[in-house]
Amino acid sequence: MAARSMWKGSISFGLVNIPVKLYTTSDNNKDFSFNQLDDKGHRIKYKKWCPVEEREVPYSELKKGYQISKDNYAVIEKEDLDKIKLKTTQSIDVKEFIDSKDFDPLLIEKSYYVAPEKNKKTGAIDKAYTLFARVINETNKIAIGKVVLKDREHLVALRAYQRGIVMHQLRYIDEIKPVDEVEGMDGSVSSQQPSIDNKELSLGKTLVENLSSKEFDISQYSDEYTKQLEQLINAKIAGKQTLNVTESGNAKEDDVSKNLLEALKASVKQKNKSKR
Repeated sequence: MAARSMWKGSISFGLVNIPVKLYTTSDNNKDFSFNQLDDKGHRIKYKKWCPVEEREVPYSELKKGYQISKDNYAVIEKEDLDKIKLKTTQSIDVKEFIDSKDFDPLLIEKSYYVAPEKNKKTGAIDKAYTLFARVINETNKIAIGKVVLKDREHLVALRAYQRGIVMHQLRYIDEIKPVDEVEGMDGSVSSQQPSIDNKELSLGKTLVENLSSKEFDISQYSDEYTKQLEQLINAKIAGKQTLNVTESGNAKEDDVSKNLLEALKASVKQKNKSKR
């Protein structure tokens, strides 16, 4: 089944407008969701319940409230939200271009494929799309811009990807937790980095080199839990009460002591044996 676009618009920079469509990059059909049942197999439903008046509240009475303190809320009416609602421009407005090496993946919240909108009469791809994808690919640039999706303005990054373009929806900097708030990375006296001697550093680099691949092939990895979950569900559907599951994970290795140098030596030796 052909994928459906979730947004149509254009990439806009300077006086150039490139008609495009957005597609989600993830396949949610591979996710499993469960319903809650009672002990007789009846599906449980949730009610909007007011504990003060002890009654079910109909949807028509529901309002949005921002908690100020315990049991104290600022009520936000629909009319209030409509006043600050952003105008949908159907345009990804490019603000600047940056070097790809300066782009931090930590900012990425979600990703979309950016496909060209084909000419309805000829079926041809807009030349500007092909030019844009080629230019940012050959210059190793990433376009930074803004777009309104679902009434919210998002900061986005456009980069060349395989035969086209992908768009990353980014988090704003104030949405990123500062590293100084993370224990062990906060620069405090208790978090000072221990000294590493040259032999440990050399063995560490050797181990990394031994485990390095010339080309990353993500297809060699798969979600083993999801595979076994699917087998379990299919077995239940087929009327089987139990399922023989092969335990995954690495076999327990011999304890090499907590000495870092000895652990590195053993790891390098183990890897060299596996290559023979």
